[in-house]
Amino acid sequence: MIYLDYQATTPLAPEAFEAMLPWLRDNFANPHSAHAPGRAAKAAVEAARAQVGALLPSGGHVNFTSGATEALNWAIKGTRGAIVTVATEHGAVLDVVEAARTTGRKVTILPVDRCGLVSEAAARAAIDADTGLVAAMLVNNEIGVVQPLDSLIDHAHAAGALFLCDAVQGFGRVAMPERADLIAVSAHKIHGPKGIGALWLRDGLTLTPLLDGGRQEAGGRSGTLSPALCAGFGAAAQAMATRADPDRAHVETLWALAIERFGARWTVNGAIDQRYRGNLNIRRDGLDVARLLSVLRDIAFSAGSACASGSGRPSHVLRALGLTEAQARSSIRIGFGRYTREDDLITAIDRINTAADAQQVAA
Repeated sequence: MIYLDYQATTPLAPEAFEAMLPWLRDNFANPHSAHAPGRAAKAAVEAARAQVGALLPSGGHVNFTSGATEALNWAIKGTRGAIVTVATEHGAVLDVVEAARTTGRKVTILPVDRCGLVSEAAARAAIDADTGLVAAMLVNNEIGVVQPLDSLIDHAHAAGALFLCDAVQGFGRVAMPERADLIAVSAHKIHGPKGIGALWLRDGLTLTPLLDGGRQEAGGRSGTLSPALCAGFGAAAQAMATRADPDRAHVETLWALAIERFGARWTVNGAIDQRYRGNLNIRRDGLDVARLLSVLRDIAFSAGSACASGSGRPSHVLRALGLTEAQARSSIRIGFGRYTREDDLITAIDRINTAADAQQVAA
């Protein structure tokens, strides 16, 4: 199997696996208990919190959650006032925002241009004194476009609103928005374990709890933390920091290779320059992507977000760029990173090209 779906999840880093093992095998104490084994477990949690926090802005606190979906739910439901967000956000934002609309909160969805970027004029017009929260993704999970967040943060703060950033795809890879008020991140997108994420809250900010209970986390999140998951998350974050330069160079090499190998018959969806290079979303008009995926079952790539797979609907992100339904349905996403070998990527691309060519000849 050649794995090219890094936006859906990433391979577990050996460092994360090793960090988790002692807390899975021997050290089973509750980190919220006062006895010695509990204190040892708590120390592991706090060490992991510091490792994750080292990749986030200063002046805030990391609250562990079950994942980024919980973090985003908490951030949105825990705030008040009108919401302004972006048409290309992940469903973990858009679906929660729509649920908030049913409770009476005003919602504005900002459009994007063909590159996937928000118009500053549209943002300025939408964000006003009634706005309580502006939510925008840093790196888009489907097209890799890096959204310029500074102007959105400026408009949010000028209106007295909070700014929430879904930084899941950019965490450890691109610079975090230093002036954000809330940042959601996930472990399994940075070679950590599934089942844990975090919501970073700026100091002094309080949210209405999403879950009632013991409020074990300082920000008010309830639930017993897993020292194993926390340790794995922390080790993965530390590896992202120490391997940042070689990882970036490797991804740039893979991007250049992929662009050249796919060739002119494919069109890149979204901005090319303002983009995280480990995400290549491309289309070939007339391509039957479902058939392509079926033929190439030993290559893991996708037709869009894993969270929306099986829905039968074309990508809302690609449609927001102005693509037709047919163009959206003829697009694929190739995701690569730290553990992707150049020869595997070449093999996969050559096989994708051959299968796509065969389709068009048959047509």
